[in-house]
Amino acid sequence: MEHGYTADKQAYLRRLSRVEGQVRGIARMVEEDKYCIDILTQIAAINKALHAVSVGLLQDHIGHCVVDAAAESARTGNPEIVNTKVEEATAAISRLVRS
Repeated sequence: MEHGYTADKQAYLRRLSRVEGQVRGIARMVEEDKYCIDILTQIAAINKALHAVSVGLLQDHIGHCVVDAAAESARTGNPEIVNTKVEEATAAISRLVRS
């Protein structure tokens, strides 16, 4: 099964690897007793990078999974197919908004 993000998988993996490196860098900063504001600045950068990944994955989900479900729903006459995917997207958005 191919997911909506498959075409951009390598870009996502690169971004996540950078985030991983940033997290290790923050751990090192804490270990070295660096200034709190500098650490918080790095945490904000990580949050921004993760937000970008989240938004991209959500866009891929809507553009691929929801659109495909809508087409299948129209073809089969079963509205639950698309409703399920829309509910998944809504729940994901809700989790992102809360975080």
